[in-house]
Parts: sequence; structure tokens; C-alpha cells
Amino acid sequence: MPNFSAMRRIACLTLAVPTALLAQTRASAPKAQAPRDSFALTAPLPADPAVKMGTLPNGIAYYIRKNAKPEKRAELRLVVNAGSILEDDDQRGLAHFVEHMAFNGTKSFAKNDIVKYLESIGVRFGADLNAYTSFDETVYILPVPTDSAGILDKSFRFLGDVASGVLFDSTEVVAERGVVLSEWRNGLGAGERLRDKQFPVIFKGSRYAERLPIGKPAILEGANPGPMRRFWRDWYRPDLMAVIAVGDADPAEVERLIRRTFAPIPPRTTKRARTLATVPPHDSTLVSIATDKELTSSSVGVLWKRPGRVARTVGDLRADLLDRLYNTMINQRFSELALKPETPFAGAGAGSGGFVRGSEFNSLDANAKEGKLLESLQALLTEAERVQRHGFLASELDRARTNLLRAYERAYTERDKTPSGAFVSAYIGHFLQGEAMPGIAFEYAAVQKLLPTVTVAEVNALAQARSGAANRVVTVTLPEKEGLRVPTEAEVRAVFGTVLAANIAPYAETVAEGALVASPPSPGRVVNERTIPAHNITEWTLANGVRVLVKPTDFNADQIQMTGWSPGGASMVSDQDVFKTSLTPVVIAQGGVGSFSTIDLRKKLTGKVAQVQPSIADLSEGVSGGASPRDLETLLQLTYLRLTAPRADSTVFKATMQQFETVLKNKDANPAAVFSDTVQVTLAGGHPRVRPLTLDMLQELKLDDMLAIYKERFSDAGDFTFVFVGTIDLAVLKPLAEQWLGSLPSSGRKETPRDVGPKQFTGTIDKQVRKGIAPQSQTALLLAGVGPWSREEAYVLSSLGELLEMRLLDRLRESLGGTYSVNVSTGFSRRPRQEWQVVISYGSAPEKADTMFAAVQQELDSLRRVPPTAAEVERVREQQRRELEVARKQNGYWVGAIRSRAENGDPLDAIGGEEQQFASLTPETLAAAAKRYLHEANRARFVLLPEKP
Repeated sequence: MPNFSAMRRIACLTLAVPTALLAQTRASAPKAQAPRDSFALTAPLPADPAVKMGTLPNGIAYYIRKNAKPEKRAELRLVVNAGSILEDDDQRGLAHFVEHMAFNGTKSFAKNDIVKYLESIGVRFGADLNAYTSFDETVYILPVPTDSAGILDKSFRFLGDVASGVLFDSTEVVAERGVVLSEWRNGLGAGERLRDKQFPVIFKGSRYAERLPIGKPAILEGANPGPMRRFWRDWYRPDLMAVIAVGDADPAEVERLIRRTFAPIPPRTTKRARTLATVPPHDSTLVSIATDKELTSSSVGVLWKRPGRVARTVGDLRADLLDRLYNTMINQRFSELALKPETPFAGAGAGSGGFVRGSEFNSLDANAKEGKLLESLQALLTEAERVQRHGFLASELDRARTNLLRAYERAYTERDKTPSGAFVSAYIGHFLQGEAMPGIAFEYAAVQKLLPTVTVAEVNALAQARSGAANRVVTVTLPEKEGLRVPTEAEVRAVFGTVLAANIAPYAETVAEGALVASPPSPGRVVNERTIPAHNITEWTLANGVRVLVKPTDFNADQIQMTGWSPGGASMVSDQDVFKTSLTPVVIAQGGVGSFSTIDLRKKLTGKVAQVQPSIADLSEGVSGGASPRDLETLLQLTYLRLTAPRADSTVFKATMQQFETVLKNKDANPAAVFSDTVQVTLAGGHPRVRPLTLDMLQELKLDDMLAIYKERFSDAGDFTFVFVGTIDLAVLKPLAEQWLGSLPSSGRKETPRDVGPKQFTGTIDKQVRKGIAPQSQTALLLAGVGPWSREEAYVLSSLGELLEMRLLDRLRESLGGTYSVNVSTGFSRRPRQEWQVVISYGSAPEKADTMFAAVQQELDSLRRVPPTAAEVERVREQQRRELEVARKQNGYWVGAIRSRAENGDPLDAIGGEEQQFASLTPETLAAAAKRYLHEANRARFVLLPEKP
């Protein structure tokens, strides 16, 4: 599929340019000749003039773009047009290993020095600094600050070293074996075993079937520098590399640094040919049927392989639009079917996209209800055949076209607010495959002209590419369990004939008429208004008691975020009803609102950007959602309806229960699910409010009971608080809030959440869970206690967790090579009880679980006895400072900050103060905190191990 703009995924945008500037990109022509039509189907897609492109004399390409969001940040990439597909037989897995070694010693940076340096300037290893190796390319990812001298210089120097100066020290290679094997081990399981059965069929006759990036464990276990260095020397060469820099930096300075760093790299005089692997065509259907004892559900998929197309012309853009319209419309039909209990699948979908380099696919997939695999395949094919015979309706195309155009419009509106990282994929695609990157200004203008010309007949014609036996692969997967019959290949093939012979009626639809709210309520009124000047927050109190907090921002051009809550939540229901309460919002929301079913509501909201979803948490119930400023009233209307007009749909309820059953029937075959349930139940000490959902529990659910719970929780808005943040005009929002929030029913009920949940565990817990086939282990270690909460103390505990994660990553991964990653999370609850918790989790080889635990205990002891260094503390503080700089320019940060203060009764003008907390963090502060929190007075250790030692 084309990759010419991040409009492939609407979130990935490109910067607009004036029409006059676009005109400069057109080829000049004799005056007597008519001006060229930039939107003619044969016209080439222009290059976005906001991007500076070039090629150094040695062959290294570069892409530079100035972009100010986020401020003082840049996204750097080194792209290598080489991946695992190019490995020799003795190198399987070493393309990925080379990527690891780039962080373990280069000519300018000793082992891990670049990681420690980047952490010191606020870049987190893994979360920010990272890399990936795929079949066809390797990409190094480096997001860095740009407001301090020398950072860009040093960052480019590291990328230059990756291109020309990786050391491959034998000691470091041996040490890294364990880390890479841990990454391989993390990927083991049912999915990996099914993939190993399916890929030889899907990629039949192709090198892709035998060149997975993770490689062969036997080669990884004995990895040595020779084959690695050979791969790096053969493929990490100037003519196969590109440097990408997008961000808040002077393009001229960036280009100077790129030239200074990368131009001296000598070109290769002898080069191995960079050939492209292919996926051979085949005339007949290939079938893969696979079972696994840890698989939890059944699925069936049909894909049609096709040669890849590279988007270079306006016609290619139009072809992409047709694909998207087709998939959108048939997916709407599939989503409607999933809401009917008689449908054999729990969910289904169609898709198109890139497969591997030079190959693409069209696909149909379904998650089948147990025992309904063949029926699900028939249902999938029937819908595709229905389109082929009868086509789509004009009304379906109108809706899909309207929504797609609105998505492009929003992308264009946000063109100056696009984060730098969103541009990168387009430039990678341009370098690797020659994909066009015209930018959102051109794309939006083109789409405005192209979409109205699309006809139903054109979209219908695409069904032909999603039929026929040629290049078709059917994949069937299901749990390996007693009593569940595995279909034969002959039975699978027979379904195609059954569908072709069937009498299939045309699709028919109904569209609900009328206003979203049939009878608008009488508006309430604001009875009190105040402002919090320090943060530009306005507070309205409505006559019915509803409180509204509003913060206008300019962080995005077309975004409003909203949350609303009322104290109480599940704490107000009985123990036996708590699991019903947790499922109630999902079940009731599935029914729609007011007089509109979910299907009717989706159609009613065509062209609008507004959504609201209800939720019930332990201590509150509420709604959350968002909208485009243009659709602010729709957001308020949906909020009103969610609270006052829930819609219980018995048919949808039955279908939803079947979907839950599909998930739960084989849940306990999944080792991770069993492990999670064991941890949850053990820590709760068998408390009745903590019960993993089971099939027996589903039988207790009654729609009328759930509707009653919903109404009881949401029917009184008197103690609701709503927060709105984003592109908001107060003069517009105020009357809408009075109309739709001020009219919410209120009896003056004021609730206080009850303390009904399980208490924090005490003492020592050691529990092993033996489940699973793969030779992998997972450990969860919890430390817990009680103590007085304060915002400062919660911050110190969080900082201690960040420090501990750094220490454990260095010890468990870098020193011992025993794991791929370590996660440390902390929590300090304020309500209903003041309790704290530290959670440490990591994976390892089963035989190393005890050794790793001992190492963790040693690090805990070390932090309790010896204060951290000033450099370690500064790394923690700098990462926090950098993250805060970005977060404060995001609407979500303010929604969370305002809610946290308001929900806990704290003054809103006290929001902020993080800088003072950062300044107060010292080695002594963290040393004292380690003594308070890193003890094992209350310690729980859970270890997941394979069933067979």
C-alpha cells in the first residue's frame, strides 16, 4: 500500500505549505502551453518543500525538516536499508544482534556510555532511545533535546559511529548474548509456534519464510564478532543509509552537522548486490491449519497476496483512497454483524497493507466463536461475495467519503501542531522504497478534488481483487483441546464453493431519522463563576450542583478533551454486585443512547468528531471523551444522553455475552492470564470483591440488573464535576454547558466512597505458578506498606522507582545478561487508605529465576545502605524535567492534573510545583526513602515457570 503520507494513519501528519510555494515545485512550461494539472491522475506527487533532501558524495541520503512541536526537541533516525533478509546462513539473527552491539561500544563511546549520556539529558533507554530490525531495514531511533550546546553534535556522532565505527568487542558480544536470547525468549508462546507453522505457507518459496529477524537460538548462543562484523561491513554502507532529522533546530546547522559527521565515511569500492527478496505467486489456494494448547480462541483468515505498489502519482493516491473506502464500508457491515447473536464470529474485519518489501495483501479475518470456524469463514466470504455481486449502497459510500474527508480536514487543521515524530515514517518510506511524501497541504487539496469523483462502481470493482484462488492463503488456528474438532483442509476448501453456489441477497439498511436529542431539555444556569488566573482555568457552578472546570489551550488546533466524574463508584454496591458493576458501562454503552442503537448512532454521527464513553471505577463513576471544537455541542449532547438516556438492547446484550464467552472459554490456557489471576487473587487474600471473571459468573448477568446499576450510579448529577481542556471558546461553551449539563437531573445527593476493598497484603508471600510450554519465566516482586500520604512523598517514591529501574536494568541486563527489560512501578494511594507499593517485574530463563531474584535483593540492599551518586540523581531529575516540558504542552496532562486536584479537594492554583520537587531531590532524600520503602517487611514474590522443569 502507498506510504506517501502519514495520512495512512491519520495521526501522522505533514506540514502544510502555501499554494504559491507548491506552484514552485511544478515543472516550468512554455507560455503557450496550458498550465499543468497538478491533480491529473498521471501527475507526479510533489515532494513536500518543507523537507530539505540531499545526498552526500559518499551516497548517504539525508532529510531535514524544521518543526517546532514539541519545542526544543528533535527526532533523529539512522535508516539502514538492510535487515534479516540479507543474512547469510551463519548470520541468522545477527542483523538484529548488530543493532544491539551499536549500543555496546563504538569508536567514540565505550559500552553503555551513549545510554548513560542520553539518560543524563533526559532521554530514556527503551522508551525513547531505541532501534528496530525488520526483514528489510534497520532503524536507529534517537529523540533528543535541542536547547543545550553540544547535544545534537554528540547525538549525530553516535549515529555516525553506528554507520562507521561499531567495535564488536568480543567480550561485549559474549555479554550481550544473554540479552538477545532474553528478547528471543520473550517472543515464545502460542503466537510464535503458530507463526512458525503459518509462515512457510504464507511465504511459500520465499526467503522471508526463513529469515525472521530474531533468528536462530543456536546461532545467538554462539554469536561471535566475525559473522556480525561481516554483516555490518557488507550492508552498513553509505549507499544504503539515510539520516533523518526533524525538530526544533536550525536546518542549516543540522545540515552542517550531518555533513561534518557523515561525509568523511568512505564509500565502498566493492559492494555486495542489495537484492530484493520476492514472494512468489501461486495459482491455487494454500491452506494452513494449526492448533496450540495455549491458544485461547479460534480464528480464520483469508489473504490475497499482490505485488506492492509504490505511490508516486496522484492516481496512486486515488487508488489508496479507493482501498480505504472499500475496507471502511465492509468493516462497518462486519461490525453490524458482530452485534447479532446468530453471527458465528465475535468480531471480523477486512484490511489492506504492506506485507513485506515489494508485496502487499488484502485480507479478511474473523475471531470465531468456539466450534464455529467453518461458519465464520463462510460468513466472511459471504459478505465479500455480497459486495462482489450487489455492491455497496450509495448511502454507505456517502458516509465513508464524508468521514474520510473530515479526517483529512482535521489533519490539515493540525498541520502546525504536528509532533516531529509523526513525519519520520514518510521519510523512511521515501528513502527505502521511493514513496512520495507530498505533505498534508497537497494531499488535502488533492483529496478534496478526488473523493467526489469516486463512484460506487469503482469501489465495488475492488471486490475482484479480494476473490479467486490465485495467490490466496487461508489460515485457520484453534485451541488444542479435547472435544474441539479440527476442520480438515478439504472442509476449509469446500466453504468457497458453498459460498459461490449460495443465493445471497443484497445488503439492506435502515437509517434512523430525527435529532440526536428529540426534546432538548430546559437549560440550567451558571450560578457562580470564578477564575484561577495562575493556570487560566475558569470554574462554573451550575444551579443543579454540577461543577465545570475549563482550560482553553492552543496546544492542538482541533482538539477538546473532556472528563467528568462523581464520587461513589463500585464502592457503593454490594460485594456480590461488584463484578456486574465493572462490566455495566461496556454492556450498556453497546446498546447505544436514547432512541439510537449503536449502529444508528454511528450513522447519525457521520462527519462529526465527538465520542463519550461511560465508566465505573472503584471510587467514582464518570464519562470521558473528546471532540473537535466544531462538534462541541454534539459532545455535550452525547454526555447528556449517556447520563440520562442509557439504552438497553437485549439483542446486543446477548451478542456481547457471547463475545465474553469467546474470551473466557479458554482463558486459563494462557500462562500469562493464569499468572495474572493468581497474583490478583493472592494479594487480595480471597476478598469477595476481587474475583477473576469466569463463565459461571457470566451466567449471573442480567440486562435489567445492569441497567438498574447504571441508572443508580448515573441518574443523579448533583455531585458531578466536568473538566474541559483544549481549543475552547468560553463564550461558546458556557451556554452549551448550561443547556446540556445544567439540565442534568439532581436531587442533591452527595456521596462519599466507601472503604470496602481488600487491605494491603502483609508478611511474606512466595508463590510459583507452573503453566506453559516455552522455556521462559516471569517474575513479579512486590514491596508494600502503609504510611502518611503527601504529594511530596508520592513524588519521592516515584523517583526512587525510576532510580531502581535504572540500577536493575544495569545489573540484570547489562552485567548479568539475564533479561531483556526490567520494569519498576510505584504507587502511593491517598484514598480510601494511605498505602504504598513498589512492583518490580522482569523475565528470565527459568533456571536463572533465583539468581536474578538474588541480584534484585542485592540491589535493594545496596540502595538501603549506600546513597545514590549525584550523577544518578541528576539523570532521574533531568528525565523528569524533560518529560514535564513536553507534557505541559499537551491537553491530556492538564485534564489529569485538574482532575487530580479537584477530585481530592486540593486548590487548583496549586497545580504545578514540579520544579520545586525536582530541586528537592537529593542523594540523601533518596537514600532515606530507600530505607522507608525498599525493605522486605511486606514482600510478595510470584514466579511463572514452565509446566515441566
